[in-house]
Amino acid sequence: MRDYCSGAYKFHAALDQVASDKNIRVLQIRARGTSFCAGADINWMRRMAEYDAASNIADAKRLAGLFEKVAFMTMPTIAVVNGPAYGGGIGIVSACDFAISAPTAEFVLSEVKLGLIPAVISPHIIRAIGANAARRLFLTGAKFGAVEAQRLGLLSDVVAADQLDAAAEALSKQLLENAPEAMAEAKELVQFVASLPLGRAVIDGTAERIARRRASAEGKEGLTAFLEKRTPSWRKD
Repeated sequence: MRDYCSGAYKFHAALDQVASDKNIRVLQIRARGTSFCAGADINWMRRMAEYDAASNIADAKRLAGLFEKVAFMTMPTIAVVNGPAYGGGIGIVSACDFAISAPTAEFVLSEVKLGLIPAVISPHIIRAIGANAARRLFLTGAKFGAVEAQRLGLLSDVVAADQLDAAAEALSKQLLENAPEAMAEAKELVQFVASLPLGRAVIDGTAERIARRRASAEGKEGLTAFLEKRTPSWRKD
């Protein structure tokens, strides 16, 4: 992932391909090279500054759609952060369900230093770390390390660089023990509950969701396997 602008179309296509393959149950998002994501292509940004308003909005919406696709993948997503993640790289990390990083990784949202704002990635970052932390990072444009990123909630784990692959594989293996449709609905459940205040809509909605799960083929198989003390059908080596 050299930068999130010039590679956006390929990334869109790759995500569509993964989403359509029902045999893929966990998605790891990795980088080639020493950086996870170096941020926007400056030449692309210079060209976009010359475009008209309609072209700029259309391009921004396409870019926003990339992060939306990551956030709404039905399978669990893991960002494996081997190095610096700048700008849109943080958007990708925050849109994933899990993010594992090497201690040497660093992060920065430096858009304000260029007279810009981290607009299309902001919904995912704010959901990951909260409004107060996001405000400070957006306004200062300061770099921060992996330990601080984990403290803020951007990262789920920080491991030694030579253990990064092993940690990602161990987490993937743990996720593969779970029912795939149930995990997809669990992700949707979080989106549903987080988007509404506690009230009748949430209470009734969650009751309906567990009722559907109990009656689903996976739900029946999971309970039957537990009672019969056997491995459920979705568990594979």
